[in-house]
Amino acid sequence: MPRTPTRPSRLAFQPLFKTLIGPALGSAALAACATTPPPPPPPPLPPVPAAPEAPVGAVLDDWRGVITPADRDRYQRRAAAWSLALEQARRQPGSGDLSALGELIDPDAARPDVAPPPGAYRCRTVKLGSQGDEGGLGYVVYGWFACRIEQTPGGLKLIKRTGSQRPAGLLFPENDREMVFLGSMALASEPTARSYGQRPERDLVGVLERIGERRWRLVTPWPAAESNLDLLELVPAPPSR
Repeated sequence: MPRTPTRPSRLAFQPLFKTLIGPALGSAALAACATTPPPPPPPPLPPVPAAPEAPVGAVLDDWRGVITPADRDRYQRRAAAWSLALEQARRQPGSGDLSALGELIDPDAARPDVAPPPGAYRCRTVKLGSQGDEGGLGYVVYGWFACRIEQTPGGLKLIKRTGSQRPAGLLFPENDREMVFLGSMALASEPTARSYGQRPERDLVGVLERIGERRWRLVTPWPAAESNLDLLELVPAPPSR
């Protein structure tokens, strides 16, 4: 009677399986390691830029966090104030010599290095445009009064010390050609103007610009009364004798 062949046991294949498959897996792993390079290191982080040097009298707070909505609107529309005020000044009669003002009434006269040194200044106001009817004055050039730039813990402060309209307030550095002025107005025999925001009807927003060698102007767009643009010209006062 023929014998039924016996199947080889599963255990008999295990050595052969390990012999054939083991080296194959190892070769595949080595091939993968050889063809796939490690990821490159991350690029170095850019250097932290150095803080820009603050101009003389820099304040710590940004004026954008202080300004009222009404004054923000005036500030943003200052180009329109320039345009209307100059058009009225050239068309309507005025008081004073408009042609002699030169760069003072040039909207594009601002120069670099705007921050003025603290000290005593001579200052005069020029009002451009008219909020009244066409019969009003298109401009008024006032005489010279006394102003002062002071260094305070909060930054530079501009004060008009004499005259019937006396603005006073802080100068906030904006860029190399502009400092933003936020202040208030004192009238007639009133004491020095209060801080910005305490009397909204007296609040002022302006831009200080350097327009010449030792010559500055404070541009106030859309003042509360009379004109459409006020200019306060400042030049250093001569040394007292």
